[in-house]
Order: sequence, then structure tokens, then C-alpha cells
Amino acid sequence: MDTLELSGRRFALRRADLAELPELVALLADDMLGREREGTDLAPYERAFDRISRDPHQLLLVVRDEGGAMVATMQLTLIPSLSRGGATRLQLEAVRVAESTRGSGLGTALFAWAHDWGRAQGAALAQLTTDAVRADAHRFYERLGYAPSHVGFKLPL
Repeated sequence: MDTLELSGRRFALRRADLAELPELVALLADDMLGREREGTDLAPYERAFDRISRDPHQLLLVVRDEGGAMVATMQLTLIPSLSRGGATRLQLEAVRVAESTRGSGLGTALFAWAHDWGRAQGAALAQLTTDAVRADAHRFYERLGYAPSHVGFKLPL
């Protein structure tokens, strides 16, 4: 799909495929919150993957380094909205950069790529949610220009 070059390293970006699901789940689970939230039964992830992959408004992105290791992922969703003058929103979720790759600039480059992708799809606003305890992530998002403009609420169903 695309390539990012950072400090002499090349990263390949493309739409995820089902065969990569175990690696994706492992990457999602490889952080302080993911260890608690993610499971080992792949069946629910397979159902979600199927729904995501069939939806033209979704892009589940994987990033691999030159050695083929999966080093990042994010899910991009285009959301049509009546508010903000009928603007399309780009929602960024399930953002993970492997610990081995953090600090390399990949996260910043990946977000720039996602913003460009969103603009090309007609999005006028990028938005994301992040867990309140992720202080490092909050600083990162603010460095990218995101503002903590809303308070989010969740209710398990």
C-alpha cells in the first residue's frame, strides 16, 4: 500500500489480512492495558475482523519493518456526521507501536500518513479516544496538535 522511510529504516504500510490476526492481537495485548483487555480466543477477533474488512469506511492498517516484523497498527474509520456542517470525521483507534520501535519517529510519521489518508477520503476532522491513564500517549497526541476537547464516557453493554 505505502512505505515510510525514517532514519534509513523502511516501513511497509498496508491493509491487514486475516492471516495476520494472531500478530495483531498480540500487538494490541503488548501494553499495560492491553494485557488486561485482550484475550487468547481468536473467534471474537475473527468476527470483528470480518466486519471491519467488509466495511468500506474502515481501514485496519498494519506496519512491518524491513525484517517483516509487525511493528504498528491502527484502525481508521470514516464517520459521516451531520454536525460541523456535515463533516466527515476520521476516527483513529487501536493505535499501537511495538515497544521495540517506540521513539523511532514511526508514530509521528504514521499519524501524518493517517491524516493524509483521511483528507484524501474527504475527512475534515481527526479524532481519537485514549484511556485516561495513558499519560505518555496524551503528551504524544498533544505534540501532534490534538486537543483534549471532550470528556468521554463508556458503558459496557
